[in-house]
This record gives sequence, C-alpha cells and structure tokens, in this order.
Amino acid sequence: MTSAAGSPTTSTPAGVGLRSERGPVLLALMLATGLVAIDGTIIATAVPSIVRDVGGFTSFPWLFSAYLLTQAVTVPLYGRFADVAGRRPVLLLGIGLFLLGSVLCGAAGSMPLLIAARAVQGLGAGAVQPMTITVVGDLYTLEERARVQGYLAGVWGVSSVIGPALGGVFSEYLSWRWIFFVNLPIGALAAWMLVRSFREQVTRTRHDIDRAGAALLTLGCSALILGLLEGGVAWAWTSPAGYGLPAAGVLLLVAFVLVERRAAEPVLPLWVFGRRVLVAGNLVGLTVGVLLIGVTSYAPSYVQGVIGTGPLVAGFAVAALTLGWPIAATLSGRVYLRIGFRATVTAGAVVILVGTIGCTLLGVRSSVWEVAGTCFVLGVGLGLSSGPAIVAVQSSVGWERRGVVTATSMFARSIGSAVGVAVFGAVANATLSDRLARPPAALAGRLPADQDAAVTALESRPAGLAPAALEYLREALTAATHHVFLGLAAVAVVAVGAALLLPRTVTPLTFPDPPPPR
Repeated sequence: MTSAAGSPTTSTPAGVGLRSERGPVLLALMLATGLVAIDGTIIATAVPSIVRDVGGFTSFPWLFSAYLLTQAVTVPLYGRFADVAGRRPVLLLGIGLFLLGSVLCGAAGSMPLLIAARAVQGLGAGAVQPMTITVVGDLYTLEERARVQGYLAGVWGVSSVIGPALGGVFSEYLSWRWIFFVNLPIGALAAWMLVRSFREQVTRTRHDIDRAGAALLTLGCSALILGLLEGGVAWAWTSPAGYGLPAAGVLLLVAFVLVERRAAEPVLPLWVFGRRVLVAGNLVGLTVGVLLIGVTSYAPSYVQGVIGTGPLVAGFAVAALTLGWPIAATLSGRVYLRIGFRATVTAGAVVILVGTIGCTLLGVRSSVWEVAGTCFVLGVGLGLSSGPAIVAVQSSVGWERRGVVTATSMFARSIGSAVGVAVFGAVANATLSDRLARPPAALAGRLPADQDAAVTALESRPAGLAPAALEYLREALTAATHHVFLGLAAVAVVAVGAALLLPRTVTPLTFPDPPPPR
C-alpha cells in the first residue's frame, strides 16, 4: 500500500517485535521526553537560589552551555549505535546517564561540580531525544506518526509551562536540589515500562566500530559548538579562543569527512548529506533550531523589559508558541496524507514567515496579547513543518538506517540552536552597546554602564532611574529585539526554501551497498 505522500506504509514496521505493547511504550516515551523537556526550563527560575547556595554567578551560563554541548555532540553517535544494537539499549543508557547526572547535580557542593554534572545529564539527553522519535518511527505507520509526534510535542509544550513554575516552587519552599531529584521517579518509571513492554528483533553480529570517526566528530563538534556558544560571551570573537576554536572545529570535521569516506561502517555515513530528501529535512531542522532559540530567548526579555510585565506573564505569552505547536503537529498527519510532505512543510514554513513578520512589527507600544498571538502563529507553523519533515526523512529509509537519519535531523536542530545563540546574541549586544554608547546629551552619564545592567534596570525599574532614561532604555531594547526578529524573518525565508527543496514524492532510498548487518 502506498500513501498519498508517496511512501509505503506497513502495519508492523521492520525491526520491531510483534510483542511490543505500543500503549505502554508510548507512555514511557512521553515520560522520557518530559524528563528532558522539563529539565530544560525548570533550572532557569532556580539560578538565583543555586548561586546563593554554591556561588559562581559568573559561571552559571555554563549550566546551560555544558548541557547543550554534550547533548549535541553525542546525538549522531547514539543514532548510529541504535542502528547497530537496537533502540532499547541506547534509550535505557540515555535515561540511566540522565538520572546519574541528576543525582550528581542534586548533590553538587560547588558550581564547577554542578557544571560537570550538567554535562553528564547532557550525555543522557543526547540519547533520549532522538531515540524517542526513532522508536515512534519504528512502532507506528506513516498515517499514525504525526498524531503520535503531536503527543510528544504536547509534552514539550506542557513542560515549558510547568517547568519554570516547578523550579520556582522548589526553590522557594523546598530546595533547588529537588529540581534534579524529582527526575529520579519519572526516569525510573519510564525505564521500567520500556523494559517490561518494548521488544525488538535485532540480530547480533560483529561490527567494525568507527572509533576514529567518532572521536573526530565529537572533538570537531565540541570545538565548533563551544566556540559558537561562548564567543563574545566568555571571550571576545577577536581573541585566540574566539577564532581558534571554530577554526579547529572546522579542521577536525574536515578530517572526519576524510576518515568516513574510507570507514567500513561509518558512524555518520556521508550519504545523509547527498540525498535530496535528507538534505532538505536537515535544513528544515536547522532552521527550526534557530527559530526556537531566537523566539524563546528574546521574546521574554522584550515582554518584561519593554512592555513591563513580570516573568510569569512573559512566560505565558511565549507559551502560546507551545500551544500552537502540538495542535498543528497533531493535525499535520491528516494534511500530509492528503497533499504530501513538501506541500505541508512548505505551508508550515509560510506560516512561520507570517509569524516572524508579525514579530518585526512589535514595538514600544505593543501589548502582551500581540506577542502571544505572534508566538501562537509561529507555533502553528513549527508544528506543520517540523514533524512532517522528520516523518519524511524516516519514511525514506528502512529500520537499519532510521536511527542515524533521525539523529542527524536532531543534530541539525542542535547546531541551529548553537548558531542562533551566537548570532542573535552578537546582534542584540551590538545594538544595545551602540545605543548606550551614544545617548542623547540630556541622558549622558545617567544610563547603566553596560547591556546586562540595562536589561536588569528595565526588569526591576529602580526608583532612581529617571523616566526619560527608562523610556530610552525601552527604545534601545526594542531596537535590539527588532534586529533579532528581522534575523528570524530571514531564517524563515530559508525555511521556505528548504521546504521547497523536498521532493514531491518521498519514496524509499536505494543504496549501492547492502544494508549494514543488524
């Protein structure tokens, strides 16, 4: 049987045992997804309590950077291992590492130890996030996948809302350490349900492990992502670290490509970069990563600093994005079965473009409802484009390659987030710095000294800040976020182009070499 999208569908996907109980497995996948999703937001509201307890205010950004770095660089490795050993052992390993990192975080007595423990958590998240999507591709047919991935998107949406609230409750009434210890029962339940209900049929054979490729990929991506994350923050772009780390990353990745061309079983096969459907799907994932980090990083600052609301209202305004996403993701399955993957993803990208244009129209006098409306539109666009793009990628290969192509798509999203953080941070900081360096004559010497102090003053509204100075800072932050939103609109145009690059009909790819042993 062939679907309207041009891809064959089967009632029992290859590589999955008939005894797998889909309901309990799906619940376990949702629990595992929630484990990672909540942890991405719950820590944000606990930072002041953490710093007060263990110190290290200047180092706390590394709580996020260390996690994102280890998560991103391990995603392709886990994808390859899952195609060799099966999904279940990799997913259980990821949950185990995440829980180990959670225990170490909760017990950490200093900021360096907490940062190291966050890196261990990232190692686990690097397996959990792509494996949940891969298992959905294994267990569910083409017609069912978008609906099920809508459930997973809904978990992300709910987590983004309750995460900050839980972080605030634990920090204020219990201890910030509970934001990590609460992961233990959730993760243990997810692992137990997977062991009990998830079965795979995987033939164990001898494999030639691509150690050199794995090492070069990990080191190259680490250097490149670390340079992008911390350039202009921990060190200047013009410093030796500023240009040395990205350059070293590029050189290591070039060496990685040369090694993979000769490897018997490459950890990241180069054919994922040579097939149209995979390239287009990965480009969509890249733009999704950039758009997500841009909106979720700068829309809250705009709502608090320019409109003048508190963190809670700002969080709910941006949460409109996570409301539109799962709704659209759930409905996208019916859409792409009628009009195909390319048309659905393109429609989603166009909606994203409309949403980013709406962001560029926000100004000093805009309301919270306008921000929420644009975020909702963006969420609808992301839901229509992200899920179908991943399903298209998964539908183009069999079980033995589904793990690596799914992981590559998630890896592209992580790279997009890292690039977005670096580029948008540089744009916003440059705009604010320029406005603070050239104020009107009447405000000379009456403004905060740097960008951080300016944003803090806008959020706290100190009594000693003159109304004229406050208004000027609001306009400066509006200009900074406007430039970021212009960048988001440009990325949305790229997303439309990437969607149009998808083939009209997604059919199984053919390969000159036989499938790798399972």
